[in-house]
Amino acid sequence: MVEVATWIAMPAAGMLMADLGAQVVKVEAPTGDTWRGSRTPRGQAPGPLGGNPTFEVDNRGKRGIAINLDHPDGRAVVQRLAAQADVFTTNLVEQRRRRYGVTYDALAALNPRLIYASFTGYGETGPDRDRLGFDYTAFWARSGVLSGLGEPDGPPPGMHGTIGDHLNAPILLSGILAALYERERSGRGQFVHGSLLLSGLWANVAGIQRTLVTGEDQQPVSRKNPGNAMLNSYRTGDGRWFFIVMNGPTDFPKVCAALGHPKLATEGRYVLPEGRAEHKAALVAELDAAFAAAPLDEWARRFDEHGVVWGPVQRSSEAAADPQVRANGYIVTVPHPTLGSYESVGAPVRFSRSEARPQGPAPTIGQHTDEVLCEAGYTDAEIAGLRASGAVGARA
Repeated sequence: MVEVATWIAMPAAGMLMADLGAQVVKVEAPTGDTWRGSRTPRGQAPGPLGGNPTFEVDNRGKRGIAINLDHPDGRAVVQRLAAQADVFTTNLVEQRRRRYGVTYDALAALNPRLIYASFTGYGETGPDRDRLGFDYTAFWARSGVLSGLGEPDGPPPGMHGTIGDHLNAPILLSGILAALYERERSGRGQFVHGSLLLSGLWANVAGIQRTLVTGEDQQPVSRKNPGNAMLNSYRTGDGRWFFIVMNGPTDFPKVCAALGHPKLATEGRYVLPEGRAEHKAALVAELDAAFAAAPLDEWARRFDEHGVVWGPVQRSSEAAADPQVRANGYIVTVPHPTLGSYESVGAPVRFSRSEARPQGPAPTIGQHTDEVLCEAGYTDAEIAGLRASGAVGARA
């Protein structure tokens, strides 16, 4: 597999391919993928991995080569690699694919069995096909997802970057694997493509579908006056938040029992679902006061005792150390040449016989250039000539 992609979504799909055992060659400019050196949005220190820790996740297990696509001989190298590959992936917009000679038509002419996967911000056609897009703009904002979040009449909530990108990686992987499976039957490659905008629409399908059917816009929901007080967030006495999902007709008594007020479910205005819906704001206010009377650990014990469906709003450190996460092996160990190893999130799918696991760390810029080009049929003299001309990067 040959990857000509920067930033996150498409490289993350390549990482999943590598975890599954594919040989993935990452093509970078001699200056490297921009995502390598990007600091986190809040400017935290990079830690022992250096640079951008998330880059290590998105590119682990790949072999890296440094190619100057602005040089005609550099473009010829990528075309030669694609002619020998099963899969070619890119997030270049169509305008840049034409500039670098790596359009689907150009590469399929060299390799009719090639599976060519493209991922862009806004899709392959239309007025914005060459517009750059990130998950903030194309996935969250333009797809309508953000308009349904936060408090009514308030600003859109701040989002952590890369979430939309990483959600796309398994979507892209499924398309690539489906095309490979189809090729086993037809013997022919094909063009697979997705976009942040499309996946945002898919993630927001409940809101979009309601709009398509009713014409009504999706509206944000206030936690103080939600559609259902039993589907809401609450804060405990020690300042922790949790989410409760008890939206069945027989669920309310379980919550009341956990509260120590079973009569709340059999007396007054909250007995029937219609009453709870009519007086939902008042019910939320009562629950806010009740849940503020004890710490999260106490509510956890009571909820589990009475069969309440709930989940704590965990910090990232808590999620990483969660006993359930660890018991399932969701955090994996990645070998590293200088650190020995480091921990990372594993591939989001598991198999009974096969194994998806990290094959190694992310490559340094151009780390495997010479060996990959040798495998592609270049001689040592030809590689030296490519390096001297600036078509490939300096030795790592």
